[in-house]
Amino acid sequence: MFSFFTSPKALLSETQQAQLLQAIRLAEQQTSGEIRVFLERRCRYMDATDRAAELFFAHGMQQTEQRNAVLIYLATQDHQVAIWGDQGIHEKLGPHYWQERVQEMLGLFCKEDYLQGLLSCVNATGEALQRHFPYDRSSDRNELSDDILFGRS
Repeated sequence: MFSFFTSPKALLSETQQAQLLQAIRLAEQQTSGEIRVFLERRCRYMDATDRAAELFFAHGMQQTEQRNAVLIYLATQDHQVAIWGDQGIHEKLGPHYWQERVQEMLGLFCKEDYLQGLLSCVNATGEALQRHFPYDRSSDRNELSDDILFGRS
């Protein structure tokens, strides 16, 4: 099993958070899709996928024009990871794709390489979004903030 730090903010240093934010921005420069990362300490009383969906909708991520937003979710203390892709991208990739990304992240988390796990997921998701929703300079805009979101601590 792997262990997380107890605080979602402590999972990544400020420098690492900046690296993750930069990766999100670079990935989004190639696609009309949106990627967000949400870290919190606990995921109580529900499955991580359900929590990711709850947060996805609570933050209005379903309101992108092409329904191509993706939320990467981690509950650090409860050791839970999930990815929620909106209808547009999920229809293109299917559940198996998201399961592969989660397994890849978990493999890196077992080695306590949290940043690389997140970066790998952001980069792979960005590539998939680029394939199905390429960037269009004439119409694309950043529909959602790129900031890393922090929840319950």
